[in-house]
Amino acid sequence: MTLANQIIWGSIYLGICFLFEIILLTWCTQLVRELTLRLENAKRFFTIAAPICLALSFIVAIHTFQVWLWAIVWVFGDVLTDWNTALYFSLVTFTTLGYGDIVLGEDLRIFGAFASVTGLLAFGLSTAFMVALMTQVFKEELIS
Repeated sequence: MTLANQIIWGSIYLGICFLFEIILLTWCTQLVRELTLRLENAKRFFTIAAPICLALSFIVAIHTFQVWLWAIVWVFGDVLTDWNTALYFSLVTFTTLGYGDIVLGEDLRIFGAFASVTGLLAFGLSTAFMVALMTQVFKEELIS
């Protein structure tokens, strides 16, 4: 794969991952709002814990989907031969852990780096989302 192709395809997959993440985080925000209204008269523990648990469930699902999307790329692109290796490489790359026991050829290194960038940005976005959510939840609970 040429450098231009690696950048183009890497950007496309990164964009797909972020589109999915933004859609699901938006949906999560709506569900948290509905859940908070339903739990208005519940015990304080549930009004704090339930939105946080719901948001964390969404974030785990979002990140899992993104790891699987990259694993699909590695298997169907005939880069890695089996699902176990592809998922392992995808997860290690997505989390930017990068053990180095599985490496891509020179013609895919830049493309593979996009999986790391995707993970780095996804964790940043998820962290910002959780901080904003928890700030709002605690603010509402501590004021009332």
